Amino acid sequence: MTSTSEKTALKSVSAIIKDEKKMQEVVERLIDRGIPKDHISIIGRNFHAETRISGFVTKEDVILDGLATGAIFGSLFGSLLALLTGVGVLFIPFLGTVVAAGPLGAALLGAAGGALYGSLGAGIGSALIAMGMPEDKAAIYETRLKAGEFLLVAEVPQEQADEVVSLLESAGAEEVAITDMKIPRQPKGELADNEQISPEIRANLSDDAQKTFVDTYNRSFREANGKDNALTKAWDRVKQVFDRDEKGTYSRSKVRS
Repeated sequence: MTSTSEKTALKSVSAIIKDEKKMQEVVERLIDRGIPKDHISIIGRNFHAETRISGFVTKEDVILDGLATGAIFGSLFGSLLALLTGVGVLFIPFLGTVVAAGPLGAALLGAAGGALYGSLGAGIGSALIAMGMPEDKAAIYETRLKAGEFLLVAEVPQEQADEVVSLLESAGAEEVAITDMKIPRQPKGELADNEQISPEIRANLSDDAQKTFVDTYNRSFREANGKDNALTKAWDRVKQVFDRDEKGTYSRSKVRS
């Protein structure tokens, strides 16, 4: 399977997986078929890593905080969650505490903070509907999540969606569907304002820290050093100017001599 590209029309293929072991097998098969890790999202209530994390953490966070690279990320979150681009723990009304990984996790964290979808207050089903999931499927997925099962969403090229459906069904996935659901992401290029900071980053920054992040990110991006370097410089600047508060948010301005 060829990798996805920005110019390719994407569809969301969603499914219910009954247990974590089977979910890991499915995710590995998707990655082996060329689906990018940042196009795969999972949500569930019963991940083993739930008690060890809070908020939302990406591999970038781990690396930039100087903890280590993927090996430490894996030891923190377990082999399945370490396969994907981010891991978060959040409370969703009518569902409770869930672990979410991938771009959907980042989007839901933004929703929990009121930045993306006020509809999350009505439950995960409403948030999925707001992103384009059909109402009947959203209701089924919410019910199955409540029962302790897992939701997987893979964003794939339209012409390869049927192939991914077959892969999921052959692996024992249930309630498999192809939808037009669109998961919001941080835009490419410079950031127009604080709202364009990706949710997993924005959740860790106060308003002032967000402004510092955007200013530094855009200045670095204009220097043509690339997005990854701009991200690193923006984080470094935030840490130079702010300390974390009791909630772990960068909000306390450091006293300057």
